Amino acid sequence: MAKRKCKRMIILSFDAMGARDLQYMKQQPNFQKIYEGSARCEKVFSVYPSITYPAHASIVTGKYPRSHKVVNNSLIQPGRIFPDWMWQRKYIHGTTFYDEAIKKGKKVAALLWPVTAKSKIQYNLPEVVALRPWQNQIVVSALNGSMFYEIDLARRFGKCIKGIQQPELDNFVQLSLLYTLKKYRPDLTMVHFTDLDTTRHRKGLDNENTYQAMDRHDKRLGEIMELLQKEGMEEETTIVLLGDHSQMDVHTIVNLNALLAKRGYVKVRNKKIIGYRALAKHCDGSCYIYIKDPSIVPQVADLLKEWKKKGCYGIEKIWNRKQVRELGADDRCSFMVEAKEGYYFLDGVDSPVKRVEEEKDHPMKATHGYLPYKEGYETFFMMKGPGVKENVHVEKMTLVDEGPTIAKLLSLNLKGADGRVVEEMLV
Repeated sequence: MAKRKCKRMIILSFDAMGARDLQYMKQQPNFQKIYEGSARCEKVFSVYPSITYPAHASIVTGKYPRSHKVVNNSLIQPGRIFPDWMWQRKYIHGTTFYDEAIKKGKKVAALLWPVTAKSKIQYNLPEVVALRPWQNQIVVSALNGSMFYEIDLARRFGKCIKGIQQPELDNFVQLSLLYTLKKYRPDLTMVHFTDLDTTRHRKGLDNENTYQAMDRHDKRLGEIMELLQKEGMEEETTIVLLGDHSQMDVHTIVNLNALLAKRGYVKVRNKKIIGYRALAKHCDGSCYIYIKDPSIVPQVADLLKEWKKKGCYGIEKIWNRKQVRELGADDRCSFMVEAKEGYYFLDGVDSPVKRVEEEKDHPMKATHGYLPYKEGYETFFMMKGPGVKENVHVEKMTLVDEGPTIAKLLSLNLKGADGRVVEEMLV
């Protein structure tokens, strides 16, 4: 029997779906159809920090954050309560597999895939949000994506959106996806669903709400498979399902900048940072420490050790710059700290420690950003269709292995990747 090459690929990223969720998902009717006979890994280690933008940049580049430079979700803008996010393609250093696909004349579609704004993707609905009072969401989206494509989607399906509320947002993405697949038949389609991630942040790791979110994902998957069959694309399409990270339940917030301000390293006026010598930049379950003056590095190191010893500030581990680099994170920082179970970091300056229920701007009952090697915190990767072996189980992978593997399947060369091609999955 001749080997079938991958002609068309659809990548579905289920934000915050971890390996721990597979036990539930593989019992669901549509997910089960992909799971059975797939090439898969049920123990994929995310990148550090294990948050959405570094993770998705690593998926498409095959690089660790230290290499592709998307080292956090948002920029260092200490004077702003809501800093700008790394929405745009320009923040990624190096190439991506979708860039390489476009160079080869392939049609690419992306729906809310992180860090794709102002890219060369032909059908692009990027994940961007109007964060400033003078910005309009429609205008911001149009200026960062494929304008006429977005206007068409908004005209057809925009009535179902309620801002970024879920499940309405993913319902809009789903309708837009089905329409895109049918009308444009892209060679490569990348979709980012955030229903589960949002639900877990608001409701916690495991509860009736999270299972309902996973049920909705399974229903969406079923609709996609049904469309492919109806349009005669099923036999020529390779489906990739993946997660970017898991989550952990939390109860306490730690604002390291509040502690740094008390020691004179951060200058605050009207509850805003107006200057700093040492600055904390949170990644939820972990936190960077950036220092302007190298001479104070030993002082800050002693402070961090002091706060860790006290126990009440949620610090589990302190990494120096060399260790941060080895972990694949931003080695421009001086230190990085890992949160203890139940804790996460923010950048506030008002109170060093808060219970989650006291927080107004970023209250979360579960979150991510932790060291990816924690037990039970892994995510997953699976593929099924042309070019993929059947019933192959790879024991473990890292997120940076996914890009090179996808690129090889698409007959593309992903230069400079840190990860490997998982040949065991490919025919």
